[in-house]
Amino acid sequence: MAVRSLFPILLSRDLPRLVSFYEHALHGRVSYRFGSADDDDYVSLAVGEATIGIGRDSVAPGAAGGDRVALWFYVDDVDAAFTRWRHAGGDVVQVPEDMPWGERVAQVRDPDGNLVNLGAQPASSAD
Repeated sequence: MAVRSLFPILLSRDLPRLVSFYEHALHGRVSYRFGSADDDDYVSLAVGEATIGIGRDSVAPGAAGGDRVALWFYVDDVDAAFTRWRHAGGDVVQVPEDMPWGERVAQVRDPDGNLVNLGAQPASSAD
């Protein structure tokens, strides 16, 4: 199992505000959007040679809980990485599943409870 790349994902209850902030503060450029025609659920920004993701926080304002940040690892084989994660003692949030945007993704937590996404890009864009 090879890790191809890693980037953080920030979660925000006001996604457009946070995207605009990173566009202005660090000259971020939107490289990918996912969501409905009227509203983004996720935006990826290129910041120099780095990437940062910003996702919509679905926890209601004032409610307790919810992750504020997650990690995303692109791997060459999600199912193998997921199996290794479990055998190493990591917790399962979501088993590997094919997503509507074409990637295969599993969600897990490390021993400290940090949310981690294991994803594989579609074969045509993985190279």
